[in-house]
Amino acid sequence: MLAPGFRTRRSSSFIRFGALAALVLFAFWSFSNRSPAPSLLPIQKSQPAAADGADSFPVKAADQPGAHPIDKLINDGGKRYKDILSRESHTLEEAAQAYRKRRGRHPPPGFDKWWDFAKQNNAIVVEEFWDQVYHDIDPFWGVPQPIIRKEAYSFEMSIHIRNGKANSTSDWFWTLIWLDMIRSIEHMVPDLDMPLNAMDEPRLVVPWEDIDGYMTKGAASRSLWPAKEVVSEFQKLPTAGRHDRDVRIPFKRWEKTSPYWPIARRGCPPDSPARQAPLKESFNHPPEIDISNAEKHSFAGYVSNFTLSSEICHQPDLQGLNGLLINPISVSSTKVLFPMFGGSKLAINNEILLPPPIYWKGEDRFTGGEDNDVEWQNKGNTVVWRGVATGGKNKPENWRGFHRHRFVSMLNQTKVSAVEHGKEKPENFVLPSEQYHLHAQADGRLGEWVGEWSEVGFVDLMCSPSEEDGRCWYTDHYFAKVDGMDMHEQFDYKYVPDIDGNSFSGRYLGFLNSTSLPIKATLFREWHDSRLVPWVHFVPMDNRFQDFYGIMEYFRGYGETSGHDKAAQRIALEGKEWANKVLRKEDMQIYVLRLLLEYGRVIADDRDKMGWVDDALKDPSIEKTWSKLKI
Repeated sequence: MLAPGFRTRRSSSFIRFGALAALVLFAFWSFSNRSPAPSLLPIQKSQPAAADGADSFPVKAADQPGAHPIDKLINDGGKRYKDILSRESHTLEEAAQAYRKRRGRHPPPGFDKWWDFAKQNNAIVVEEFWDQVYHDIDPFWGVPQPIIRKEAYSFEMSIHIRNGKANSTSDWFWTLIWLDMIRSIEHMVPDLDMPLNAMDEPRLVVPWEDIDGYMTKGAASRSLWPAKEVVSEFQKLPTAGRHDRDVRIPFKRWEKTSPYWPIARRGCPPDSPARQAPLKESFNHPPEIDISNAEKHSFAGYVSNFTLSSEICHQPDLQGLNGLLINPISVSSTKVLFPMFGGSKLAINNEILLPPPIYWKGEDRFTGGEDNDVEWQNKGNTVVWRGVATGGKNKPENWRGFHRHRFVSMLNQTKVSAVEHGKEKPENFVLPSEQYHLHAQADGRLGEWVGEWSEVGFVDLMCSPSEEDGRCWYTDHYFAKVDGMDMHEQFDYKYVPDIDGNSFSGRYLGFLNSTSLPIKATLFREWHDSRLVPWVHFVPMDNRFQDFYGIMEYFRGYGETSGHDKAAQRIALEGKEWANKVLRKEDMQIYVLRLLLEYGRVIADDRDKMGWVDDALKDPSIEKTWSKLKI
């Protein structure tokens, strides 16, 4: 059920993004001489309210004099969002036809039960919401079915489903959480085995050339078979380990080497910058930040293609800008494609994504609990971030390139001011380029300005070797340990950046469900990515973080330059409202059910002919339309 008080999906709040309104004039922010870190005052709690001016979006048109690049990105995002909603399916027949048009196959057996389950749970059904499923499953259409099945049951940590019952021999805590999720839909799931990734880090990096071959083979089988020839039942499987015994599966060599970049880049095309660029041999120096690598996914310095911004293949400088790529906590990777399920991955990895256990369990430390609805006008006009210096295993010779260290340094007033005035050389960041036209930078006040709104710090420096008090001898000169802050306390402030840790950030769903504004940078893919529209439900940020200063000047303003506070409020509230419609636990169940129907088909001997065609059997005129679908 939709939460009370939320507007219907057809409300003018979704359409208003296409309409352009005159820029709302705000009183300018008066900056007093404050301490480097803003004081955090108690905040009044109350129910979230819709933004003022609910029928207009407070940004300029892209061609309007004085328009900011972010104005265009917000308007473009609104148009895309409206376009997505226009493709919602309202009947089973519409959903099946949308599937055939987008996938080039019939829906899997059980599609009608999946539809009924989705509608019983008030789900919004837009076919592209399940694009990640097909990105993950499609390569397996090029792998022989017996090999997939034996790979699956041979793995030591798995969930097994037989006759509508899910079980596992593993007592690993992530397995138990995933098992709980699967059991909530087990009666609708075909017989199958699900190997699980026990690590934070992804493990499969199949060479691009191999994946290309699997995709080519799989595409050759893509067809809309005549309805009367379609197999509509799933294949039954014996107990795990009692089938496909004579099948030979490839030997897996688990690579343990670090850095991870040489492993990761084999997932890129041979002619890509990542494959062509020389490998870095040392990280004991300030990182090389090449903002030109962001041009492909940016407009005027701001992220315009969030999906592309998380891909490494066109961004070779990222090999020295991310802890995972420099020195992961753990490495165990293979080139062999087999059906491993996990909670997140890089774009070049080949795991099959599930909603992460953190999201399904919903612990308060990651969600903030129910205390997430502070009214915007009662929030501190501040950026708040607390975290541990994770991202990989930082050492004296490599910490400068770690992404969390870079982000915290960029929001340290003392360090930014010293670099700005030539008193120090930057250890792990560079000042923003001229393309951002920052007023604070032009006035020589960038560091001072950052200090007015930044409340950012590490609660543990994760030293190597570790120190009992959470400090670290080789970074003490650059970072001071700060007090922690519970998630619900962070929602007392307007801006909540979300930065990757060892893998994806488990806080993201909690941020989206709050009335604060998530500002998101990531290299990781998650199950829900195609459901969220950047600049509509959250603010995207490049993984170099160069654009963060400009983002803050746009929303918060500087001196006599007014900010766009109402635009920030609007995105925060739209993100919360949308998350409560498409990122619920029910949506996770619906996603996983669709995924497992597809997986159950791709492992079956008759997979090419398997599908759901009851609509065409009842109404033969539907079959006549298939030749007109663009496949």
